[in-house]
Amino acid sequence: MKHSEDASPPADAAFAPSPHDPDDRATEASSGLAGLEPEPAGAAVLFGDRVEIARRFTRDLAEHGETLGLIGPLEPPRLWTRHVLNSAVLAPLIHEGARVGDIGSGAGLPGLVLAIARPDARFILIEPMERRCDWLRAESDRLGLENVTVLRARAEEAFSVAPLDQVTARAVSALRTLIPLAAPLLRRGGELILLKGAKVHDEIDAARKQIAKHRLSGIEVLELGTGVVPEATRVFRATVDAAS
Repeated sequence: MKHSEDASPPADAAFAPSPHDPDDRATEASSGLAGLEPEPAGAAVLFGDRVEIARRFTRDLAEHGETLGLIGPLEPPRLWTRHVLNSAVLAPLIHEGARVGDIGSGAGLPGLVLAIARPDARFILIEPMERRCDWLRAESDRLGLENVTVLRARAEEAFSVAPLDQVTARAVSALRTLIPLAAPLLRRGGELILLKGAKVHDEIDAARKQIAKHRLSGIEVLELGTGVVPEATRVFRATVDAAS
């Protein structure tokens, strides 16, 4: 894995998954593995020959995510469909060889998932919380991901990574707040590809001033994953026409 741009010490051994004993049901239940959602058929479709790495990531997140404050206790039964596959459907939008910034990476959604699915692109995971950065570094190492850099910073402080080709984010903030953070990190002609919810069109209307200020064009809302995931993933996509 590429060395992090943050000088924080490496994650300690507490972040490494312990060997799993199938007979130790108490340990499995307490870790979240007992309730882990069975792998959907769509996983093989979206990850192809990288699906085994996606399985390891999903298992690691189920086992350690609640303890580390990355996911809530109700998430393991929907971890594949609601989180992993919801992120993976974005992979076809990533340009070959692109430098992609992921704002507020948290548990690695979508940043680590996309790094698994698209080893041909480079991903800079931008995350302000040290504990989450430790997880992202340790998990990248465990999965053998050579295309990941972790930067401990807020998006507004992450100018060292600019200019990026694409920027993504998931469950970070509304567009009127997110656009001013993300657009300045992009090169001219770079793309925002932001995962959003059902109210994305309302968010676009509320962000008209920010869209104009940062000279966004080609704005569209895509629905991805139909027929592969239970609920289509909505993505706000736009191009930065000029330096913001």
